[in-house]
Amino acid sequence: MLQPQAKKELTALLGPRGYLDRPEDLSLYEYDGSVDKSRPDLVVFPRTTEDVVSIVKITREHGVPIVGRGAGTGLSGGAIPRAAGVTIGFSRMNRILEIDLENERAVVQPGVVNLDITLAVQAQQYFYAPDPSSQRACTIGGNVSENAGGPHTLAYGVTTNHVLGLEMVLPDGTVYFTGGKEQDLPGYDMVGLMTGSEGTMALVTKVVVRLMRQPELVKTILAIYDSADDCGQTVAEITARAITPVAIEMLDGVMLRMVEEATHAGFPMDAAAVLLIELEGLRESVEEQVEQIREVCALCHAREFRVARSAEERDLLWKGRKNAFGAVGRVSPTYYVQDGVVPRTQIAPTLRLINKVGEKYGLTISNIFHAGDGNMHPIILFDARKPGDLEKAKLAGEDILLHCISVGGSITGEHGVGMEKNELMDRLFPEDSLNMIRNFKRLFDPDNRLNPGKVLPTGKGCLEIRQAPLMGLAPVY
Repeated sequence: MLQPQAKKELTALLGPRGYLDRPEDLSLYEYDGSVDKSRPDLVVFPRTTEDVVSIVKITREHGVPIVGRGAGTGLSGGAIPRAAGVTIGFSRMNRILEIDLENERAVVQPGVVNLDITLAVQAQQYFYAPDPSSQRACTIGGNVSENAGGPHTLAYGVTTNHVLGLEMVLPDGTVYFTGGKEQDLPGYDMVGLMTGSEGTMALVTKVVVRLMRQPELVKTILAIYDSADDCGQTVAEITARAITPVAIEMLDGVMLRMVEEATHAGFPMDAAAVLLIELEGLRESVEEQVEQIREVCALCHAREFRVARSAEERDLLWKGRKNAFGAVGRVSPTYYVQDGVVPRTQIAPTLRLINKVGEKYGLTISNIFHAGDGNMHPIILFDARKPGDLEKAKLAGEDILLHCISVGGSITGEHGVGMEKNELMDRLFPEDSLNMIRNFKRLFDPDNRLNPGKVLPTGKGCLEIRQAPLMGLAPVY
């Protein structure tokens, strides 16, 4: 419970419109895009770095845990206040501070929506490359915390490849700037360390991002299959031929039917799977690669190969992909999205394993994922109103992630560890590696106030990451 004095100081700092404390308001901040919940005691909305510093110092004085929050679109519980305390919402720190096209850089606050960066520079033929499916809502601060990816990471990389500098507030209130507009500054890569640290070591208040020039030509391909195995094999064959599209997305039959019914994007309702492939670059190179991929798809028994004939047709195909999660909501009252990674050669066997897991638990599991880098997103459909359904969905997700580890993969490709997968970290990393992560956490946040209970296991043997009695974990339900 937040102490009255701490609340008094915070509300005086921010004014009557700078915080939320009514139960009906706090309930909107007890969840993100995952399946867990835990409610904060207070939500505050800073407008400046100085506000964040003051919030951090007040909460430090009173021993209150704090959690940074962007748009709440995360999928691993990263923005859920597991130890209650104060949630810092960055939605009002939403300004693009500088656009420097000459040096292909922009400086933004953490509450800037991902897509808004591209919209601000697209008239000058530039864009911001990382494009999570939630890019119309998710914010740059959250993207940095989770090291977000998206369909085009195959060629462009994830958030860490496009963040060059960070202004951060440390848990003691110190403001620290690292990196900058310059390329490859000497010294330790603190930007790389912080990007993907899931808000457990510092609060980001300013971000320097890389802008990219739009390509000369873009081609989007839809390859249609009667076999999911053939679809998966196509991805491995494209890689074997050293062809690197900017995106290779796969939708299985269950998913593409839900998407088509919702968006009418042009996906065939009777297919077992489809690949959405995008190529970008110089005209001659792109046109040559289209024919190379046509040959690969034919070799792997694609029944149809379509190339979008216009920008409108291309946008419609991507609309289907980007709105897939919303389409699921028309079919199932709740769903659980997983985020395992496997080598590309293991995509087809993993799809078969996912099907068996669904049969094991009596659940429907659909698949839509970044096939080019083996980042699987099985979507487990369940009804939270049915006793035991949520538990079955979580067990199914764990079975899938353990399989990913067993074939040389990972428990996350872009959603982060959060509180969803932290108890699996010791299945992925040896104890020495976990201890190194603990040491970094202790160095930056010795009192364990910043997003406690995330990333690292909290079970037996991990007492360093448990909360002091004052900060005991709130129930997670």
